[in-house]
Formats: sequence, structure tokens, C-alpha cells
Amino acid sequence: MQDIHSLLATLHRPRLMMRAARIGAETYKRESHLSRLLGYGMLPRHAQALMRLVDMESELERQRTGSDGAYAMLRHIDVLIAIVAEARLLRAAHDGPQRI
Repeated sequence: MQDIHSLLATLHRPRLMMRAARIGAETYKRESHLSRLLGYGMLPRHAQALMRLVDMESELERQRTGSDGAYAMLRHIDVLIAIVAEARLLRAAHDGPQRI
């Protein structure tokens, strides 16, 4: 099984979508954003949230590339924003506090 960082490294999406996701991740509010995507209730840890988001994103990518009529580009960007932000939060939690 791939670890989450190598899994994220293999994610290749159109440049414009990823640029929008990186910009959107700057204003990411975990509680409201993640609850809207994963459902309300207790929020999962960063790694668990990322795994669920990656599963959602892969389905959206399948719809996008298959020209599925149910595809929602804004939802896809929303999920990508959450993936980028959660990956940043996971990395920051793993690295610990920075010493000056």
C-alpha cells in the first residue's frame, strides 16, 4: 500500500485546476470545508481525511475524463483545495513546531 505522500505525488491534474486548488487552500477553513465535503460530525485526522478525499477526487477525475454528465467541476476544485490544504496540515503536524 502506498503511503499518503507518494500517493499525492502521483496525482497529476490539469495545471489550471491545481493552481486554483493551491490558491483556494490559502483560505481553507478545516471545520467548515471538510464538514461540507465529508459530512458533519467529528472530523477525521488529517491522514484519514486525505484518504477519503483522494477517493472522492479519483471518482471526480473518472467523471471528468469520461465526459460524464454528472461531473461537477466546482466540486472537483473544492475537493482538490481540501486535498492540498490537508496535505499541508499533515506535513506541518509531522514536522512539528519550527524553531527560530
